[in-house]
Amino acid sequence: MCKSSFDAIIQADCRMLILGSLPGDVSLHAGHYYAHPRNAFWPIMSKLLQLDLCAMPFELRYSALQANGIGLWDVVAQAQRKGSLDTAISQATINPLAQRCAALTQLKLIAFNGKTAAKLGSKQIPKYINQVVLPSSSPAHTLKIEQKFSDWQSALSPHLAT
Repeated sequence: MCKSSFDAIIQADCRMLILGSLPGDVSLHAGHYYAHPRNAFWPIMSKLLQLDLCAMPFELRYSALQANGIGLWDVVAQAQRKGSLDTAISQATINPLAQRCAALTQLKLIAFNGKTAAKLGSKQIPKYINQVVLPSSSPAHTLKIEQKFSDWQSALSPHLAT
């Protein structure tokens, strides 16, 4: 099945860009980033930003991220994939990451949400932009949420202050 990523949620003053691989089926069906109720992304970002993002409609969640200099996008523009697992991605077309990064003059950090996103996208990122690979927020990645949060906090907190 051919699946496509969502439009980027990025403002011109973006300082940190979080890149996933390709939305899972629940997110694709809902039409929103990280819509699976067991995905740890929104709980982690809520704790990091000290905002209850999970209680907000998705548009307000996106606005809150943008207000904190954070953008969202996916590495994969389109791919074949049965189900939601990254291991099932084939025939991937990559989003124009280098061009987008070059246009973001305040961008300081690319945070890959999982190893697949990093594997497919890291070579596309200009060398002057710092990169970090985070444990996947996906429920398929069985690391406990406390450990995911700790790893995300260590990597992202220094970049959250303006």
